[in-house]
Amino acid sequence: MFSIMIGKSENNVSTGLILKKIWDGVRPHRVLFWFSFIAFTISPIINALIPLLYKQFFDILGEVGDKVIAVPTLIYIIYFILLLNAIRWLVIRVGMFLHNKTAAKVMARLRQNAFDYLMLHSYNFFANNFGGSLVQRISRFARAYDKLADTMVFNVIPLFVTIVISVVVTWTELPIISWIIIAWAVGIITISILFSRWKMKYDVSAAAADSRTTGFVSDSITNHNTVTLFTGYKGEVDSFKEITGDQANKTLFSWRMGEIADAIQALFIVAVEFFVFYYAIFFWGKGLMTIGTFVLIQVYIIDLAGHLWGLNRIIRNIYESMADAKELVEIITLPYEIKDIPRAKTLMVEKGEIEFKDVTFNFNQTRKVLDNVNVVIPAGQKIALAGHSGAGKTTFVRTILRFYDLTSGKISIDGQNISKVTQDSLRLNVSLVPQDPILFHRTLMENIRYGRRDATDEEVFLAARLAHCDDFIEDLPLKYETFVGERGIKLSGGERQRVAIARAILKNAPIIIFDEATSSLDSHSEALIQDALDTLMKGRTTIIIAHRLSTIRKMDRIIVMDDGQVVEDGTHEELIVKDEGIYQKLWNLQVKGFVQE
Repeated sequence: MFSIMIGKSENNVSTGLILKKIWDGVRPHRVLFWFSFIAFTISPIINALIPLLYKQFFDILGEVGDKVIAVPTLIYIIYFILLLNAIRWLVIRVGMFLHNKTAAKVMARLRQNAFDYLMLHSYNFFANNFGGSLVQRISRFARAYDKLADTMVFNVIPLFVTIVISVVVTWTELPIISWIIIAWAVGIITISILFSRWKMKYDVSAAAADSRTTGFVSDSITNHNTVTLFTGYKGEVDSFKEITGDQANKTLFSWRMGEIADAIQALFIVAVEFFVFYYAIFFWGKGLMTIGTFVLIQVYIIDLAGHLWGLNRIIRNIYESMADAKELVEIITLPYEIKDIPRAKTLMVEKGEIEFKDVTFNFNQTRKVLDNVNVVIPAGQKIALAGHSGAGKTTFVRTILRFYDLTSGKISIDGQNISKVTQDSLRLNVSLVPQDPILFHRTLMENIRYGRRDATDEEVFLAARLAHCDDFIEDLPLKYETFVGERGIKLSGGERQRVAIARAILKNAPIIIFDEATSSLDSHSEALIQDALDTLMKGRTTIIIAHRLSTIRKMDRIIVMDDGQVVEDGTHEELIVKDEGIYQKLWNLQVKGFVQE
């Protein structure tokens, strides 16, 4: 039914696919789901059968002359009506209990399914999407089921049952009334569906505008410090006003279209009521219809009018639910950019040798970042990557972690092509300490333990001491149970850096990558953890990205990159004497620049 009503949405996400993804959340709870639907089907059936008893009741009132005989029969009828209403009440209560329980479980399952799939998307995916918008999409996806299920059990099922029983019952009394009801229902349903299909693009646009609003708010809040430092308040306010204004316009247009449909629908209802009662009066006048039949038709028409009056809203809710779900379904059906090959092997690292062979990587197939790189890093060797900003150093290490798939060439660790091993086993063997670590809004204990979730408290404390985290943790009122704030905002840059180093120490991977790992530390803190870093690097393959060249003089080897290529390779002493070399120029700028000025 929904496929006919809604058809196919944009970006090749069909209604059937959306419903399938919603059903994936329902399937584990399908028994509860179907029992609740059965209960909500029984209730309108009983409600539609009760008018038959009222017909009998009023026929007796109008036709039986002997009140002594009529009274017991009338009392029997109202007792029967009371019994049916009691059964209906019980069915509704059971249905509501099952429906609410199902909705809570299904919404939790839908959020879980969305989260499970979303978190396996690539680094590049998250770099190109607002975190706030993704959160909003997950929330709307779960709410879409709630709105859709409510619409079905409280609106669609009662409407369908009422139409069917009204047509069947009135056909046995006056077929012409049945034809009027059929024409009325088919006409309103057809117009509402066609109108809503046309309007869906505006509902989708309104949902997208809502996601943009959420994304902007999230982005501005995350960068609040930048907004403050660069006096960007007015600019942010003006931009947000423009975005919310666009959302308001699109939402208002969508609502106004709905109001137009409601107005047309109201005219239909008034016209049908008039014609039904007009013909009923004539039939009654000719003796072709009893007072009970007149009451029966009146009850059905009023009941149908109530259901059909909200038909546009019903269809609008269905379309809005599909539009809300569509944005998330696009993401959870989007193929992973980085994925394991079938039957991928587990990476086994015994030594830690890394080899780049003819490695080329392009962003979006247009911007070349790595250009035919050939490098061998022997096991246990400590190397540094140097070069101008944008030379390709960060991309070099990210390809080792397989944040990106190569355009051509291959990277091997101990002779194993990393594109043919599982991503988890690859990253389990590589520790990365980024230049600007981002922490969870969790306790310090939890953040450090993230390096190895099964670590004991004592192992966490040891890693923290080696990274000299205990210097500041012991001064905190809650110590290791202190929450660090969103993205670790409650800690200084140097403190976040030391937490990241402690996490890497705890992970104890055979390959370690430092992206300016000591850049946020003061000289005293840097000196404190240098021994710990030296201990950590012993016997491990180590790659350091360094802009401050004084920190890499003792490296076994320095690789200099420029425009995505390896242009120099050697020790500090070898490169410093290379005339017109990039490393020599960088060294002179850093060491002699202030003297020459």
